Amino acid sequence: MPWPFNHFSKPRGPLRGTIEGIYGMIVTQAREPLFYRDFGVIDTVDGRFDLLILHLWIVLRRFRSAEVSANVSQALFDRFCDDMDANLREMGVGDLAVPKRMQAFGEAFYGRSTAYDLALAAGDEALAAAVCKNVLNGEGMENARRLATYVRTALARLDRIDDAALLAAAWDFPAPSEAGGSRS
Repeated sequence: MPWPFNHFSKPRGPLRGTIEGIYGMIVTQAREPLFYRDFGVIDTVDGRFDLLILHLWIVLRRFRSAEVSANVSQALFDRFCDDMDANLREMGVGDLAVPKRMQAFGEAFYGRSTAYDLALAAGDEALAAAVCKNVLNGEGMENARRLATYVRTALARLDRIDDAALLAAAWDFPAPSEAGGSRS
């Protein structure tokens, strides 16, 4: 006899593997040491969070133009939320404080996403200013310009990926050095 409460659980199956693969790529890229060493991102919980949001926005932006259902984008965002929830609990945040912190994370994501969308449409300097404010705490405009170049490179790379490869996680982010990240 099937379990009568299966409809209350999150769906499993091919979508879950896709989301795990793509989210893993986002997290791995956001932890790339070159961002912290060469782009001026401060290696703190906040710095990592801001870089994670930036990469999540890059991928979700590409999903908007893909022939994928909104369920995929929502599942990726839900995976991000599950990760943030788990991280808060691991850091010792109490059960009563987690919902408030999660709401703040959601507001941060949507606020930054809107800022990046508007800045992308407004041009290179506007994108650099948005990155400077949201990732570099308003300091280091030259690093922000280089990071904005990386963002444009990543967006262009994802735009060249067909939808099937996108969903199969058969792509990668550009190396930060491809966008002028190395200051050797």
